[in-house]
Amino acid sequence: MFKTLTPNLMVTDISKSVAFYRDVLGFSLRMAVPEDRNEFPDTLKDGVHYIYAQLVYGKVEIMIQSRESLSEDIPAFRDMSPGAAVSFYGTVEDIDGLYQKLKEKVDVVKALETSWYGMKEFYIRDPDGYILGFASPDPEANTGQDI
Repeated sequence: MFKTLTPNLMVTDISKSVAFYRDVLGFSLRMAVPEDRNEFPDTLKDGVHYIYAQLVYGKVEIMIQSRESLSEDIPAFRDMSPGAAVSFYGTVEDIDGLYQKLKEKVDVVKALETSWYGMKEFYIRDPDGYILGFASPDPEANTGQDI
């Protein structure tokens, strides 16, 4: 059933975090999302405020997201701080079936819906408070972007 597991780390400054993961740890920037969400570049520009980025190293992938953006997407993060807040985001097969199977058994912090970036997803809280996100591409979504 599970296909991937990708951590999504809350950070205070996307550009600073990209520099660390890229320059210190050897990751490559796959894409970034500026605050206006009008483009998805694979390089950062000076003076642009970014809210999200994806980085890869071989088969390892991480996502980083600004506190404001992550709190907007998943309200359960509103009172959390970087370093203490992390969500694990995995893609799955049969997202609808999995949601139906889990929704009465877990603490759902965000119900199943299609995001602005075309992923059908939902989020739950595990017994220790970690947020787990499950997602599948929504074939009916029309985002105009191939993310």
